[in-house]
Amino acid sequence: MTRRRQLWLVGVSHHSAPLELREQLAFENGTADAALRRLVELPGVEEGAILSTCNRVEVLACGDPGQADASILGGFLTEGRSLEAAEVDPHVYIHEDRAAVRHLFRVASSLDSMVVGEPQILGQLKEFYDVAVKAGAAGAILHRAFHKSFAVAKRVRTETGIASKNVSISSVAVDLTAQIFESLADKTALLIGAGKVSELVARHLRGRGIGGLIFANRTFDRAVDLAREHRGTPIPFEELPRYLPLADVVIGSASGSGFLLSTEGMQEVQRERSYRAIFLIDLGVPRNFDPRINDLENVYLYDIDDLEGVMRDNRGEREREALRAEEIVEAEVDGFWQWFRNLDVVPTIVGLREKAEQICRHEVERTLNSMAKLGAEERRSIEAMAEAIVNKLLHGPISRLKKVEAADSEDVTAARRLFGLDDDE
Repeated sequence: MTRRRQLWLVGVSHHSAPLELREQLAFENGTADAALRRLVELPGVEEGAILSTCNRVEVLACGDPGQADASILGGFLTEGRSLEAAEVDPHVYIHEDRAAVRHLFRVASSLDSMVVGEPQILGQLKEFYDVAVKAGAAGAILHRAFHKSFAVAKRVRTETGIASKNVSISSVAVDLTAQIFESLADKTALLIGAGKVSELVARHLRGRGIGGLIFANRTFDRAVDLAREHRGTPIPFEELPRYLPLADVVIGSASGSGFLLSTEGMQEVQRERSYRAIFLIDLGVPRNFDPRINDLENVYLYDIDDLEGVMRDNRGEREREALRAEEIVEAEVDGFWQWFRNLDVVPTIVGLREKAEQICRHEVERTLNSMAKLGAEERRSIEAMAEAIVNKLLHGPISRLKKVEAADSEDVTAARRLFGLDDDE
């Protein structure tokens, strides 16, 4: 009797597990391959893979349910960690079989991410799959599961707009900039402040082809570092008034109290610019720019509340597209599960067909040997008729077997017993 294989996925994620717990459970760089070798040495575990990112730590495995279960993976996840069960158990989720496949496909498609639609998780998933392959822990089932998850992610991004609307402050700020100007290639952006927000904005602006970048920060060395990284120009903070007329885009994210740019100062800047359009984004809390600047001619000022409104709209759009993506995932899960649940049934189907064809060949040969006067055409006709009879007789049983859920189902057991397949073995 063939045995059924099972899929398990055990993990913790940003949905409930605090960062401190995720850090303690994480498989650091270079440790995943050794951990995978330990994983597939566990009783009943035949294949395994690990996904360890800042937002999740998960173990996916396939094996013999007669020897292994999800608790083994849970133990593996916490092995060697200085953690009490009470700290971990409330945050652990377990998915088995079809649910495990669905979860993998949703993760690959970024439907389970902190920011739905973000692309980074797919690259991380591919990296950890490669680790599993090199460690010899991924077999035929996980090969197919991961490759299918990559294809599902590609289909989701192609057929839905799940990633078309940006939902981070830095990316939305640059989107608005691109809407104001037809092209950024001949434009210069001045970034005031040199924190994480400025760094992300600079990266997005470079990605959109901005002509030039100027960095100003109270700590000049930090402005120099950012300018070096993003091919820009650093300026001393006290030189802001001098350089402002050169900028078509000004983005402020500096800390501190008091406006860095007043209405009167902006009026002077615009006179020097001959009143050409200038776009300002105030990401500071407290605000960097006097809000009355927005009343000036050809000056477009957005603050963080304006961007939050755009982000809410974009999140709503992503959520609507996510519903379409979920339908795609569910359809793909159906296809994979049909393949997976037939794996253990296939030996029965193959055995049934081989036995029938063996009987057919034997009887056809015996019949033809007793009819030596038959011509070649007549012999081919008899062989074709015998083959057709076998195919028609097997069509019903094989079709039914393909629909069963597992190798230990009543239909499989009956087929093996009635046709004596295990007796032959």
